[in-house]
Amino acid sequence: MSALRRRWDEARLALMLLTRLPAGRIAHDIPLARSRWAYPLVGVPVGLIAGLLHWGALGLGASAAVAAVAALAALAAVTGGLHHDGLADFADGLGGSDRAQRLEIMRDSRIGSYGVLALGLVVAAMGAAIADLGAGVAPVAFVAIAVASRCAMLAALVFLPPARADGLGAAAHAPGGRAVATGGVIALVCLIPLGATAVPVAAAMSAAAAALAMTARRRLGGQTGDVLGAVQLASEAAGWIALSVSLSPI
Repeated sequence: MSALRRRWDEARLALMLLTRLPAGRIAHDIPLARSRWAYPLVGVPVGLIAGLLHWGALGLGASAAVAAVAALAALAAVTGGLHHDGLADFADGLGGSDRAQRLEIMRDSRIGSYGVLALGLVVAAMGAAIADLGAGVAPVAFVAIAVASRCAMLAALVFLPPARADGLGAAAHAPGGRAVATGGVIALVCLIPLGATAVPVAAAMSAAAAALAMTARRRLGGQTGDVLGAVQLASEAAGWIALSVSLSPI
């Protein structure tokens, strides 16, 4: 099998793992860790779909708030709420008294008050920021932030040890910075169209991802699939808030 075909199949596996978008069938087994470099790339179709829906809603005369809700709904639908579930579970788990209990709580499919509050506040903040931008945000911004937030998730996956011996976080984890470097290049290319605002956006997203990663390291001993989802969604919200602040008139 050619190297190009392997990369294509790895990218399709990443798309299957992180979204509900059709990606065909892969005829051979691929270790999950081999596809992690493509996580940022998955942000391209995800962000494009949300951005086009937002642009279309505004074009049909919808208010900035309604268009923002439409974009948020698209992000949730395309990903199957995967990252939303991760954030809620991570928030619930932090209420545990020790590491073992926190990990056990995170495996419970039920959502608690911490999870509801965390998810509601993060999504509300992201929606408010998008609504504040209104027609001033182009689909390219959705792509840039979707890609960069998945690069942050990739960095957490690579640099944090698995908190469990099983699960997605363990199966997809592998040492080495090449995947992060590849993802970083993809994110940089997508952020360039934002111009000078790319700097505060990237800084805010990095800070949010680092804060969650350090919390996971301290409270859980490392990352899990839920932690990765929380990092993605929190950094995505931080990116939108930073973009809104950067473009708001003084």
